[in-house]
Amino acid sequence: MEPSKENQLKPSRTAYRRLSEEADILVPRPSIVLPQLQETEKKFFELVATGDVVVVREYLENHPALNINCTNFQGVSALLISVQSHAETMVEFLLTQPGIDIGDCVLHAVRDGHAAILTLLLDKLAQTSPSLEFVGVTRSSDFPDHVTPLILAAQCGHYEIIKMLIERGHSISKPHPPSCRCSDCRVRLEHDDLLHAESLRLNLYRAVANPAYICYSTHDPILAAFHLSQELKESSFLVPEFRTAYAELASEISMFAVDLIACCRSTNEMELILTQSAGMHSSSMFMFPRLVLAMDYKQKTFVAHPNTQQIVEAAWCGDWHEYKIKSRPVRFLYPVLRAITLPFLTLMCLITPNHAMVKHWNIPLNKMISHVSAYMVFLVIIFLESNLDKTGQKRKPPNSGLEPVIVVFVAGNIWAIIRMLILSGPSRYFRSMWNWHSIINNILFVLTFLFWLASYFDAINNDQVDLERKYWHQLDPLLIAEGCFAIATIMAFFKLMFFCRLNYYMGPLQISLGKMCADLAKYVIIFVIVIVSFSAGMCRFYQYYDSMVKIDENQIKTQQVTSFIDFSSTLKTFFWAILCMAPLESADVIIENLPGDTADSTITNSHDFTEAVGYIAFALFEVLIVVMILNMLIATMSATFQRVIDNLDVEWTFGKTDFYLEYMLQSVTPSPFNLIPTPGGISSFMELMQGAVPSSDKNMNELEYPALMTLLVQRYFREKDTDSAAATEMDVFRQEIHELKMLLNNIIEGK
Repeated sequence: MEPSKENQLKPSRTAYRRLSEEADILVPRPSIVLPQLQETEKKFFELVATGDVVVVREYLENHPALNINCTNFQGVSALLISVQSHAETMVEFLLTQPGIDIGDCVLHAVRDGHAAILTLLLDKLAQTSPSLEFVGVTRSSDFPDHVTPLILAAQCGHYEIIKMLIERGHSISKPHPPSCRCSDCRVRLEHDDLLHAESLRLNLYRAVANPAYICYSTHDPILAAFHLSQELKESSFLVPEFRTAYAELASEISMFAVDLIACCRSTNEMELILTQSAGMHSSSMFMFPRLVLAMDYKQKTFVAHPNTQQIVEAAWCGDWHEYKIKSRPVRFLYPVLRAITLPFLTLMCLITPNHAMVKHWNIPLNKMISHVSAYMVFLVIIFLESNLDKTGQKRKPPNSGLEPVIVVFVAGNIWAIIRMLILSGPSRYFRSMWNWHSIINNILFVLTFLFWLASYFDAINNDQVDLERKYWHQLDPLLIAEGCFAIATIMAFFKLMFFCRLNYYMGPLQISLGKMCADLAKYVIIFVIVIVSFSAGMCRFYQYYDSMVKIDENQIKTQQVTSFIDFSSTLKTFFWAILCMAPLESADVIIENLPGDTADSTITNSHDFTEAVGYIAFALFEVLIVVMILNMLIATMSATFQRVIDNLDVEWTFGKTDFYLEYMLQSVTPSPFNLIPTPGGISSFMELMQGAVPSSDKNMNELEYPALMTLLVQRYFREKDTDSAAATEMDVFRQEIHELKMLLNNIIEGK
């Protein structure tokens, strides 16, 4: 018979039985078991620490049962003690003992930079287990299992040990970037431990990105530093968990390239570095291909370094050394005077292309002045065209006489764009936002010309030339042409800001403006989500009340505002509310007068709940957008501006160099004179088609550049050793001062 449910739930008396006194005493049962040294083993460790090989040998002979591989609770063995003590003779003796376990002593010797002890350990491993020399240690408390001797040596920057290990056959496989999806990477993603794989990749990057390893493994350390820095920057975004580590490593490897060029001692050395074309796909027309590559990889510190800027400034000014000492009014006067001489300049380029005056005009600074002067003329012409009287304009294209000039100027601008696209290469050309500005601006001018032409044929075919403007269709070709021309004119004048980057004070403002536009683009998504959310709920909330008019007792009429009657009106209301320009009565509910009891009386009704919902939604939108998100945007822009100002010299110099590089590629004759083929332009085009550097210069670079890199690397390591030695001496000096103070205090206290 089963016990009842009540009996099952009733607690038993035995469940409350008091434990015995012995059971109340908890016996320690440790879950962490660490090795413990016996007395003989402790004595053995003390003798090994002294470094006396004779005493240790006698002790081992007297204790034949002693485990020579015993470890303390930290996992430290006697061999590791001798390695850390740099006792070479003791290490050599212990390695002769039978059954000695090397463990992670190789890695400790690598980290300490003791090449002689490392050689002993590796030779012993080669005798016992040759394959263990090239892999990590699986049971090490100090190093992960994927850290090999060469990886650790590269991370520590021990050049001599790196050289020794590579000569012994050690190697490092360059890590695949996180974006790699080769067959091996896919298999690892599916089967490997993710944390282990990412830690391994980061350790490999730390090894291959170390200056000592780069200097030994490549003949062009600067190019390798650029590539690694770019790859690490991309990895920092692809692996957000290790973003900080990747970003710091990218910054360190970028500074290595900067430190190398800082070791240059002459202009010839810097020019030899900057004229290297390795790594560039189209470099035959660039004056300084390595500088262009640094610009592409955003190596701002490298570009802004004084050694680099000295070469760039010399190439920019050429033989016109007096320009720097000219006063500012005189500098502003040069483009005006150049506009008058542009036809003569073009004629000289056609007749005598090798004349000294033409060569003087061919320096980048003079080319910039010529292009600025021609562009100023173009702006004056389009301003006059835009300022024409349109009150009596007929339904046909304008006929002021300036239109053919504008067409020729735009044709020259389009040819300049095509020429720069060919010289720079599509990938580099389309990375610049100012190039996109030029493309869109000229497309708008071309659309203007096309609609002028369409309006001309329309006027001929339909014979409605004298039709008054107010009767025109909203998509009349002439109206579209005027709209395109207006926007194109705005963009053309806006390009004056491009020349502001040459000024030390205006340049950072222009750079900050560009970065603030990027900040605004980030917040656009938030603004759109908020506006669409409120518009979806309020789009037809007031539709019924549209066009209603209420008359109060004073015969004052109040009409319903068309704020929330349809989706487009609601979007418009919320958009202008961001700028605090929406009507205050947008949320009012207006109900027309209702008939009263008599013919002369009316009743005024109100929908207070609907109006309250409208006001609450509108107020929440204002608080959310204006008070919170808009102020967040302002704070972000302020932080961006402060970041540019804090790094003013680097940011401005980087932007100025980009400006210089563009005019180093520009033609001598500006638009529209660039439409006339000149001997210099034809020869440069032929060089571009050949796409090759003269063989003599190429052979000279192949011989001189490796020798220069050898000198720079030697100077770099010598400087680093001097700095580290000075720091070590300072630390020792501080320690001695501290000990002296303690000694004096003890003497004073003893007295």
